[in-house]
Amino acid sequence: MLTSPTNGAKIKTLIKEKLLFGNEPTPELVAILVVYFVQGILGLARLAVSFFLKDELGLGPAEVSALMGIAALPWIVKPLFGFMSDGLPILGYRRRPYLILSGILGAVAWIGMATIVNSGWQATAFMLLSSLSVAVSDVIVDSLVVERARNESLSNAGSLQSLCWGSSAIGGLITAYLSGSLLEHFSTQTVFLMTATFPPIVCAVAWLIAEERVGEDAIGLAQVKEQGIQLKGAIAQKAIWLPTAFLFIWQATPSSDSAFFYFTTNELGFQPEFLGKVRLVTSLASLIGIWLFQRFFKTIPFRTIFRWSTLLSAVLGMTTLLLVTHTNRAIGIDDHWFSIGDSLILTVMGQIAYMPVLVLAARLCPPGVEATLFALLMSVTNLAGLLSYEEGALLMHLLGVTETNFDQLWLLVVITNLTTLLPLMFIKWLPDSDGGNNSSPSSQENQQYEDMPRLSPDHAGAIETLQPEQVPEFEPSA
Repeated sequence: MLTSPTNGAKIKTLIKEKLLFGNEPTPELVAILVVYFVQGILGLARLAVSFFLKDELGLGPAEVSALMGIAALPWIVKPLFGFMSDGLPILGYRRRPYLILSGILGAVAWIGMATIVNSGWQATAFMLLSSLSVAVSDVIVDSLVVERARNESLSNAGSLQSLCWGSSAIGGLITAYLSGSLLEHFSTQTVFLMTATFPPIVCAVAWLIAEERVGEDAIGLAQVKEQGIQLKGAIAQKAIWLPTAFLFIWQATPSSDSAFFYFTTNELGFQPEFLGKVRLVTSLASLIGIWLFQRFFKTIPFRTIFRWSTLLSAVLGMTTLLLVTHTNRAIGIDDHWFSIGDSLILTVMGQIAYMPVLVLAARLCPPGVEATLFALLMSVTNLAGLLSYEEGALLMHLLGVTETNFDQLWLLVVITNLTTLLPLMFIKWLPDSDGGNNSSPSSQENQQYEDMPRLSPDHAGAIETLQPEQVPEFEPSA
């Protein structure tokens, strides 16, 4: 029996309201979500990268942490890609050609990892290329999302952001377990070749972007110069650079991720398949965090959610000491179960804490330079992420933490957790208003934001691949 027009309309409305959080299902939205989905599904090779660097190239935790910081460099120069996209169209188009180019670069990077890499520096070079691929596509979809967010109503504030995060998280969820189980049956090089099949999907969906060809007057250095002037005027405002400075400090605290990966594999003996299960759990936890933010926390004032999420994350992060000191065994909790539970809780907290970063960053974007300013704001947090990895590498070196010596790992965990509390000293640099703009900020704050360039009272940003729960990967990790 054919579906009646009325039933078809109901189904479309149901999809729009329940699955797409109120966003109109258009080909362009499909393209945007597919790009984020591909970014998530590239996680298929994340564990393969870690084991490849550790086992086949023989790198230690400090070296891996340092190299991962170098691989994050394309995320720091994202404003350059924003300038190129906004001011230097290719064949008259600002978005599609750059998406196609990013897909090609991604495929080349993973094929190179699978075929010719046999040293740490070669791996770093191809990791840079892969990061460049994802960073370029990220800038493009960021700009598309911010443009669409101008029309987002008060009731739908944050919905597009949550939808984009969800699409990436689903991609990660699909490949989470496979990222470990495939390593039980195939070599890392084979997994890299499998991963190389996904970037070309970005090339294919680029044609779904609704884009008109721009005129010759929109092409050239004059356009870039004009956007540079706009950008300079925007970032000169205190209402923009103070929150940005807070986000930098918040993300720049040292990381112990690389050392912990070596601890779980070399000391605890976790196998790739189990680590894939952990990634599956953290992917599910990421979706839970997105849903909780969308359902309960999107209207909570920025200062409140940052303050409490930071405090709770620092306290809960200390539970890792139980695993590092093997205390969990003394109280009857198996290493595997403890690791899964700990990862689940910390990932949910990290996801809830990071969502407001994107909302806040997108709120600062003025019309005309959306891609550039959003990329600049998020590249600041990526620079902080690079420093986080390098600081972690330095701490590992100073404490003598290696691939076999974990005597001081407990101290590294304590230091990295306590330093996450330092940004709370600067919490007043954030606007005391919520993502939905439903709070009532003080008159001083109203005056402070009176002249702030913004797209609308409420709109969301787009995914930034740097996620709190990520371990050494091609993309930095939020």
